[in-house]
Amino acid sequence: MAPAPVVAADEGELARLAAAWMAEEVKRAVARSGRCALALSGGSTPRPAYERLAIQDGVPWAAVEIFFGDERAVRPSDPQSNYRMAREALIDRLERAPAAVHRMEGEDPDLDAAAGRYAARLPPRLDVLVLGMGPDGHTASLFPGAATLDEKERRVVPATAPVPPHQRLTITPPVIAAAHRVAVLVAGGAKAPLVARALQGPWRPAELPAQLAREGTWLLDRAAAAALPPRSR
Repeated sequence: MAPAPVVAADEGELARLAAAWMAEEVKRAVARSGRCALALSGGSTPRPAYERLAIQDGVPWAAVEIFFGDERAVRPSDPQSNYRMAREALIDRLERAPAAVHRMEGEDPDLDAAAGRYAARLPPRLDVLVLGMGPDGHTASLFPGAATLDEKERRVVPATAPVPPHQRLTITPPVIAAAHRVAVLVAGGAKAPLVARALQGPWRPAELPAQLAREGTWLLDRAAAAALPPRSR
């Protein structure tokens, strides 16, 4: 059984709770080892959480290296770029720059080469990994039925999405499994049935890739938690 999720009253409280969770876990990682490898998700749900994280007190950004869980095959200035969203919501708002920001080079025509370069930059174990869940149950750019879900050796690979932009880069299941702390941020009633399946249904990550992060901390708004039993909300 997955750990009980953290349930917020609404999306505003979800952003506040998620930002506080990220800030605390970053501080713990730096206290533990003097550094923190923080990997960010794209999507609309984490954006307000990143904006709140930027103004959290006491986060030792000078010891934080920022990574990404996936990226679209677009230029970093493209509105669909996960890097651009994170830069606008978090990185550009910080009073003190992070130790490093490692973006995925999704604009490279050779995505295999870009994946290899990014894998070489990843630490053996991410300290904090932030993920989301799409309306089809995908997480990062690991989509239902994709061959990437069976990857055991490579840590970053090209991926194909069923919706535009189709070409992506993504971390693989071993990276999720190795991460020290994982958060999954989900909002909205449309995803409530998938949340219940992901947390309490049979283990079928090939159908519901977000289950790869089932043992992490799931931060939900009340609408996303609506299909869970009352004791789980």
